[in-house]
Amino acid sequence: MTIQFSLANATPETEATPCAVVGVYEDKLLTSAAARIDEASGGAIKRLVDSGDISGKLGSSHVLFGLSGIAAARVLVVGLGEQKKLDELRFQRASQEAARVLKGLPLASATSFLAEIEVPGRDLNWKVRTAALATDHAAYKYTATFKTKDKPRGDSFAAIAFSADGSAQAALLQATAIAAGVRQARELGNLPPNICNPAYIAAQAQKYADATAGVTCEILDREQMQELGMGSLLGVAQGSANPPKLVVLRWNGAADARPYVLVGKGITFDTGGISLKPGPGMEEMKFDMCGAAGMFGAFVAATSLQLPLNLVCILAAVENMPDGNSYRPGDVLTSMSGLTIEVLNTDAEGRLILCDALTYAQRFNPQVIIDAATLTGACVIALGKHASGLMSKDDELANQLLAAGAASLDRAWRLPLWDDYQSQLESGFADVANIGGKNAGAITAACFLARFAEGQRWAHLDVAGTAWDEGRKGLATGRPVPLLTQYLIDRC
Repeated sequence: MTIQFSLANATPETEATPCAVVGVYEDKLLTSAAARIDEASGGAIKRLVDSGDISGKLGSSHVLFGLSGIAAARVLVVGLGEQKKLDELRFQRASQEAARVLKGLPLASATSFLAEIEVPGRDLNWKVRTAALATDHAAYKYTATFKTKDKPRGDSFAAIAFSADGSAQAALLQATAIAAGVRQARELGNLPPNICNPAYIAAQAQKYADATAGVTCEILDREQMQELGMGSLLGVAQGSANPPKLVVLRWNGAADARPYVLVGKGITFDTGGISLKPGPGMEEMKFDMCGAAGMFGAFVAATSLQLPLNLVCILAAVENMPDGNSYRPGDVLTSMSGLTIEVLNTDAEGRLILCDALTYAQRFNPQVIIDAATLTGACVIALGKHASGLMSKDDELANQLLAAGAASLDRAWRLPLWDDYQSQLESGFADVANIGGKNAGAITAACFLARFAEGQRWAHLDVAGTAWDEGRKGLATGRPVPLLTQYLIDRC
């Protein structure tokens, strides 16, 4: 369940809430809400600021209990850093820190006064939506836990009200929808691969379609894909006991309009195939389906908002396993488009399933195709964990996606997609090779996909660095759901 959002026409000192959330700057400046609570409580906050117990540093927090003259049971003081340096990302971080503390307290709800903070260039709607999404993201708990000794608490943090007038209601509706999409993506990404296999993804998509008016779902099995000539996708799938699925979700929110098509890489587990990956860290390859999870999440968000556009979401769900029947380095696959592909490395499998999905997407006469994939380690080396890689030959589309990323704080960075790189994919045995060597790996992977999107307005998002947090306890992030949902909202 997502955190429940609401608006409150509240005053900080009289709001009878389990916890009031206010901010203090590092230079001992109190926000308006903090100042009102301080005055009503006889200077309780100011004394702690002067003593250094409340530093105001970004990321810091302090909980005050039972303040005299204050209706709230608790006051959570969140550090905002230096006032002159407060920007969008610092505002988001302060909201996340508040949620991190709230979910650890024995309470079910809280009231936040952080939307009163001035963020240069951003209005109330942006602040409410950003604070709400930051709260939901930080308060997220993996619910499908397999820890047998975990017991759910009855007083878990589940709702937050933001002090703002009714003009911000639309922002809350957007936040609720995007949060639901992000959680859908995170839950799928976090599930173990023995549960979240291609059939499971297909079943979840069908379940969503059955429960959502106006959404339809079609699931293609191996035999149907064979009839379509998807030799590239099926080549990757042939080593796994779990059969592949191509899931097609559709939403028709506009009459006779060409659809936007979202295509997601759904490798539910990637061993690397015959080109086997090293053992350490291989457990993270359950996240290799986060491109598909993100596209599914964006579809959930867009349909929850009932956006007035037509949308198709294609999830290519496959498992890449080593087996006596696995495809091999040196094999030549024939894609649905008719292009032949020399396999030089079976661990470059994502592009092999996406190329057939991109060809299939063109039957819908799309006005735009966007794919998302945890495609290359090279993108992680280039951009780290902060920005998704964006590649497109369409400047207008690329700029629209970059703007959506900036507005949603789900940022992307554009890399070149010049034809100069195509020569790295030349093959002596087929039309194209599936890898282009060690140089510019993220770009040559996109160049490979570009051959299957000729004549289309198409963009590629490499989310290998942004789709999950590294480490034994790292979780899926739900990116690029906010970026894509903002892009679709902007088209309306």
